[in-house]
Amino acid sequence: MVKAILRNYRQSPRKVRLVADLVRGKKVDRALTVLDFLTKKASEPVRNVIKLAVANARHNFHLDPDKLFIKEIRVDDGVTLMRRMPRARGSAYPIRKRTSHIEVLLATPERPKLEVKTREVEGDEAEEKHEVRA
Repeated sequence: MVKAILRNYRQSPRKVRLVADLVRGKKVDRALTVLDFLTKKASEPVRNVIKLAVANARHNFHLDPDKLFIKEIRVDDGVTLMRRMPRARGSAYPIRKRTSHIEVLLATPERPKLEVKTREVEGDEAEEKHEVRA
């Protein structure tokens, strides 16, 4: 698995998760195409993190980018910047400026391994063992 992280992106995690949900589980080239035509502000940093993960896979692990898919994409809360908005009679209301951490895990599809089971056959072929694929 190949990982890339963007920390403290200055947009609410709730808004970024909308974009992340669209590309989760897709192949990398398909996900980048979806993000190219998406009209959300969060599509650009998500696209950049996916490209960064592909570059890590190519450079560090010598993996073929055409075979990669997005195994996991996670958007977590980052640091929340607290600000104040002046209100009536000298009071102040809190303003929360939220940030996000975007983490992408890429993987290659794994083929399921077939188990080889042996069984004994009754009758004339009792000494022979036959292989059965599960």
